[in-house]
Amino acid sequence: MANAPPSARSEISQALRRCAGSLLGIGLFSAAVNLLMLTGSIFMLQVYDRVIPSRSIPTLVGLAILVAGLFAIQGGLDLIRTRMLARVGASLHERVAGRVFDTTLRLPLLRGDVDAGQPLRDLDQVRSFFGTGGPLAFFDLPWLPLYLTLCFLFHPLIGWTALGGAGILVMLTLLTEILSRRGAAQSVALASQRQAVADAARRNAEAVTAMGMGPAVAARWREADRGYVAGQSGLSDVTGGLGAISKMLRMALQSAVLGVGAYLVIQGEASGGIIIASSILSARALAPVELAIANWRGFLATRGAWRRLDALLGSLPAAAERQTLRPPGSTLTVQGVAVAPAGNPRLVVRDISFQLQGGAGLGIIGPSGSGKSCLVRALVGVWQPARGRVRLDGAALDQWSPETLGRHVGYLPQDVELFAGTIAQNIARFREGDDPDLVIQAAMLAGVHELILSLDQGYDTAIGDRGGALSAGQRQRVGLARALYGDPFLVVLDEPNSNLDNEGEAALTRALMNVRERGGIAVVVAHRPSALAALDHVLVIAGGEQKAFGPKDQVLGATVRTLQPVPNPAVEVERGQRAIAGGAS
Repeated sequence: MANAPPSARSEISQALRRCAGSLLGIGLFSAAVNLLMLTGSIFMLQVYDRVIPSRSIPTLVGLAILVAGLFAIQGGLDLIRTRMLARVGASLHERVAGRVFDTTLRLPLLRGDVDAGQPLRDLDQVRSFFGTGGPLAFFDLPWLPLYLTLCFLFHPLIGWTALGGAGILVMLTLLTEILSRRGAAQSVALASQRQAVADAARRNAEAVTAMGMGPAVAARWREADRGYVAGQSGLSDVTGGLGAISKMLRMALQSAVLGVGAYLVIQGEASGGIIIASSILSARALAPVELAIANWRGFLATRGAWRRLDALLGSLPAAAERQTLRPPGSTLTVQGVAVAPAGNPRLVVRDISFQLQGGAGLGIIGPSGSGKSCLVRALVGVWQPARGRVRLDGAALDQWSPETLGRHVGYLPQDVELFAGTIAQNIARFREGDDPDLVIQAAMLAGVHELILSLDQGYDTAIGDRGGALSAGQRQRVGLARALYGDPFLVVLDEPNSNLDNEGEAALTRALMNVRERGGIAVVVAHRPSALAALDHVLVIAGGEQKAFGPKDQVLGATVRTLQPVPNPAVEVERGQRAIAGGAS
């Protein structure tokens, strides 16, 4: 945060500055509210010094009516400024929510194992704080000198008594800041750790249950939870304890002012009304300080969230507008590409170079852990190469906006992730306004059309979070249809047949042939050689390095036997070729 350039630091501040008009209005309403806060003191002063000595009922009634009206106005203005603050928080949220959500998508790709949900929680913290009484304390604090000045006007001794109490409460506020600063930072870290354990357990619930890992995982969560609860308890002890002390001191100060006022009345230096009026004024003067201490925990959480958002938005600036390029349709060029996993400087893929023309199909093979999946992530723009370039028709991938590039790329990751929604929505990539026939066309290319129709709701079947309503093989075939949606030029599939039966493999082979026949480029990471049947080129990777690249017939026979423990890869390829012939017939 401290090292971020001013322009980077100011992005979220600029969003708040756009609400300057509303904040100015809140300040004006606060001025009116604080002036109206004098109503009670003046009323008591008039009652004791004018109404009681004169025994005038009409005067009392008139004052009561006037005071009731002023209190009603004060309450209305207080309600308005509270609602305006909540609207400011909502407006700030609306202005930066898109950017913050964008960072939650980019963070895992750039920094690896991070809590990508923390920015959204930070934004919620900032927004919700504007809806509490905490910010009002900061609008009321500047009026503290006015109340102290009035106390001095009543009598210097009353003023010094109130000023001494205010000084003690300000020192308590500073002490609260010092003692709770570290606890607030630790609380955020412990909350992220606890959330990470819970999320991991939820994602792997089936494995945890099947292998009896529940108690062990629960023990890890309880350990993280105990640390979080202990940190929260310590923070509550500090803020709650000092808050209780401040409340006690304010009440004691109010009594002290009453005592001082009584002494002055006995000495003949003040009237009876001043006793009550000065007591009310001193209590009102110290109320914002007490309110600030009571809300200090929320203030610390909001300040930490604000700083993290500021630093994050500064380190991940918004993508600049890019020139719209023509749809690719000619070549895929990989120039000396080296890839490192997100958040890890170690290169797992080094110096990969090749070129494919439209209509080509490439199979990437190699031992497990050789970097195949890392390479294809770079091919589709998910990971940025540490060095080198991936180009479509001569244009590097970073010259395309992600939205535009995504229309020309189909990608099936090794771990297929579907979203809560219908099958049609998932295949259509949740795009609105596209031709519905494109969904059916993609499903037919992936050989999953008949399977979808066999479901109760067909394409409108809701599949639940992560596609839990479908089997692994069904999810993979729906994911394949999503990759083929819209006839993208580059189709990259990472082990697309890992969960497929013979029918699914035949459909996969036909889909790859279709991509090539329409002039697209198909890239497939394969452990089972049958997936290579529809391809004409092979890239061999071992130890993160390119060992061979060229026509399949030249490379496969010489290399596959040493990299894959399959009995007879030629038989597997022949099986895939028979699937193609069977589909054609």
